[in-house]
Amino acid sequence: MTITTAKKGLAARLPRLAPLAAALVVALPAQAQWRVTPSLSMTETLTDNVNRGSTRREGALVSELTPGVDVSGQNEYVQLNANASASLFGYTGGGRASGNRRNRAQYGADGRLKIVDEFMYVDASASGGTRNISAFGLLDDESRYSNENSTDVSTWSVSPFITRQFGNFAVATLRYTLNSVDADYSRYGSSTARGGSVNLTSGRSWQDLGWNLQYSQQDIDNKQFPDTASENALLSLNYRLSRTLRLTASGGYDSFDYATLPGNRTAGASWSVGFAWNPSSRTSLEVAGGRHFLGNTGSLLASHRSRHTVTKLSYSDQVTSTRQQFSGVQGVDTAALIDSLFAVTIPDPVARRQAVLDYLLATGLPLTTAESVNYLTNRYFRQKQALASFAYNMRGHSTVLSAYATERIALSTGQADSDLLGSGLFALNDNVRQFGTTLAHSYRLNAMTSATAALRATRNRSLTTDIERDQQTLSLGMTRRFSRKLFGNVELRHARGDRGIGSSGYHANSIKATITAQL
Repeated sequence: MTITTAKKGLAARLPRLAPLAAALVVALPAQAQWRVTPSLSMTETLTDNVNRGSTRREGALVSELTPGVDVSGQNEYVQLNANASASLFGYTGGGRASGNRRNRAQYGADGRLKIVDEFMYVDASASGGTRNISAFGLLDDESRYSNENSTDVSTWSVSPFITRQFGNFAVATLRYTLNSVDADYSRYGSSTARGGSVNLTSGRSWQDLGWNLQYSQQDIDNKQFPDTASENALLSLNYRLSRTLRLTASGGYDSFDYATLPGNRTAGASWSVGFAWNPSSRTSLEVAGGRHFLGNTGSLLASHRSRHTVTKLSYSDQVTSTRQQFSGVQGVDTAALIDSLFAVTIPDPVARRQAVLDYLLATGLPLTTAESVNYLTNRYFRQKQALASFAYNMRGHSTVLSAYATERIALSTGQADSDLLGSGLFALNDNVRQFGTTLAHSYRLNAMTSATAALRATRNRSLTTDIERDQQTLSLGMTRRFSRKLFGNVELRHARGDRGIGSSGYHANSIKATITAQL
């Protein structure tokens, strides 16, 4: 299976940066501490297989120019974190074929605007970038220069809310949310969702007993497929046994409106019991087990931070969709781990964000870790996902380790994906398991130079069709800091894996040299 998309110029995607630009216009004129970090990177990549061909290998020299900007800060009215970059590609040799990308843009922003202090606020976010169409084709950086198995996805969300405190008895929050997920791939159903939620939380007068009551409702308007909806209600309780230990319990009801597979339920009650243990500000553990209308379920959220390490574990089980995954936070990136590691020594979030950016450039650690592929599907599914991540920094050594295991079981009918997959692969997205891990280590040779090694491996398997695809990459690099804002990097990379369904495996070697300047 080879999936390609129509090419769109960078100019056609610039209007999607409007939410980010609007946030900057509001934020920057105000008086406060803001960090605006423009950057410019120039990269030359020499590869022996630019298109990751299985039988026909084409070498090429790829020239890449990437301007970018990172903005963070807050003042009396606005909190904002934003970044944007756009890469322009030029090819010498086999890479001049029409199937290659000429540009690639990505951006992300989230912030909060205060309308009335302690009463009315607006949360807003926007994101855009290249995403994989299928979990069984070229993935991540292996499709960086190709239109195969990739499309551009953009999202935005606006969520005004009001909050009211009723003395020490309770705090109430009333929220309305409007969001959109749009893809350039015409076979995927772009959509707009609107909904509201009410949250009532116990106040300070409740000493040993805490409670939280939530209700939410959402309607999703799909451009190509029938509309869907969801309604969720949940009551959560916790009882403090000691200063560090709380017992937890919850009960609720969930209802979804979508075309379901025969024998599947779309609504039912849920419950769970568990505990929360917080022996210190650096260690936390929350465990719960129970049942919802699809069967037994559970959750785990654990973290531990020491002076030189940070460890995070999580497990979740939920009814979700591709659009919901695109609208939320995806995976764990290296910056998030390093941010947790620096939290003790750099409490100010604005200064810490800049320190994290400098640290990643200086050490040459990969900016992202392995994460499950949020492939395009127009169906609802039950997703069980386990995540583990670890970061270490001490005496010239830095290590980042992450791993994931994800299982997606389709709940709604496959009719919505008939055009997306075609009749021959109709069951491909029915039941999918994904595994992956990333291990990266950086050693500081001296104050200005670091050596880095990184290994990434992923495996995606369709349980229904028994189709399985693997991908592995190994990279060795050297990073040099020429001045406070000028960095250089040289990287050797070997990649191998499966190109797509019906194609044999590929392997590719490349050498890349990059100069990055913070302006």
